[in-house]
Amino acid sequence: MNRKSLVYFFVAGILVLIIFMVKDVFDQPGIGDMKAGFKEIIKYRNANNTGPVQRIYIVTVKDSIWKEMEDYGNLMPHTKYGNTKVYFFMQNGNVPSILEPGEVNFDPQFNKNCIALFEKSAMSQVAFNKYPF
Repeated sequence: MNRKSLVYFFVAGILVLIIFMVKDVFDQPGIGDMKAGFKEIIKYRNANNTGPVQRIYIVTVKDSIWKEMEDYGNLMPHTKYGNTKVYFFMQNGNVPSILEPGEVNFDPQFNKNCIALFEKSAMSQVAFNKYPF
């Protein structure tokens, strides 16, 4: 009887651990939990799958919470040896509607409205700049 109780106790302990692990997997914070009110306006991804992949996003925010903007950038997809840029604009301001690859990604008339730029480079080096222009 003592051995049977030990087995039941061991199985119950394993089940409790599994329940906690599954709960942690499904209870991860995400973009919906952030207070800045992110809204993706437009995105660009080049079709080059054999070389560097370039991703560019234009995102509007309700409030300029810098830490959340950086966290949002870190949640965006990134490809090894690729480049990801996220431009942040205030929700009520002028926002570009066309993106282009390269160093200059949108019409320079929108530069004054850009409040932040998150960039993850080809070697996964992160740069977050407030008022980059």
